[in-house]
Amino acid sequence: MNNFAFEYPYVLILLLLVICIYKCPVTLKQIIFPHIHLFSKKTSLINKEKLLYSLILTLLIFSLASPIIYDQKTSSKRKGRDLVFALDTSGSMAESGFNPENVQNRKFDALKELLRSFITKRYNDNVGVSIFGTYAYPAIPLSYDMGSVAFLLDFFDVGIAGDSTAIGEGLAMALKILKKGEAKEKVIILITDGYQNSGAVSVKEAVQKAKKQHVKIYTIGIGDRSAFDANLLQLIAKNTDAKMFEAKNVKMLQDIYKEIDKLEPSAIRSKHYLNKQNLYMYPLSLASLLLLYLVLKRKKELL
Repeated sequence: MNNFAFEYPYVLILLLLVICIYKCPVTLKQIIFPHIHLFSKKTSLINKEKLLYSLILTLLIFSLASPIIYDQKTSSKRKGRDLVFALDTSGSMAESGFNPENVQNRKFDALKELLRSFITKRYNDNVGVSIFGTYAYPAIPLSYDMGSVAFLLDFFDVGIAGDSTAIGEGLAMALKILKKGEAKEKVIILITDGYQNSGAVSVKEAVQKAKKQHVKIYTIGIGDRSAFDANLLQLIAKNTDAKMFEAKNVKMLQDIYKEIDKLEPSAIRSKHYLNKQNLYMYPLSLASLLLLYLVLKRKKELL
């Protein structure tokens, strides 16, 4: 399916100049169109000529905005990385006080809000989410549709997977999601506020699988340091060539997301088109023909 777009849409603001053809003072018209006198001085034709001037100017501006058509079907082949968030939804995530500006706000609510902002800026990545508590499950499969991923976060809540903390199973499920991806770079971001106290999969086993699959695991412990297993999170990150972070509050978590964004940058997709075909020659050619028509018409009147 072909899609239409302008590479430089901001150029279209110049269409406001069309108004000048009808409303601007004569002196201003002469500045914008210094050779307008070459076309006609007859008032009987002024409306028709204004229409032609407007059409020519519009076509030239469209040409400058660089119209293109491109094929969106192959957009899934964008470069980037497969990125899966392993989110802790155990009972302790319902604790408040994580956000000093909103003391009643739960830890998990603040986490989702910041995560949504982070995800929508991953322009060229394939993002998925695994949820873990007493057990784990794949909440969101890998997707390029960041809007949908951010939207689906609203359907998750504390206790949705039980009140315990099965970190090993959360990682194992994230790895299972990553197996569906085709990107060369694969990353897991583990976010938890507790200790491993549940699940049939050990953290050691999950980390060994991650190393075999060449997956980096960034770990984030949130809340007081005594609440989560900092040594375990440090070991997970170190063994997968990643980094461990600690976030006592919302501001620290926000800074962590920014640092991860720098460590694992995402390519910009806004200027990436597939099977692109430039169309600027069509409006440019039509504008040239209309200008030629006006010049020949004026020349005929002068003879």
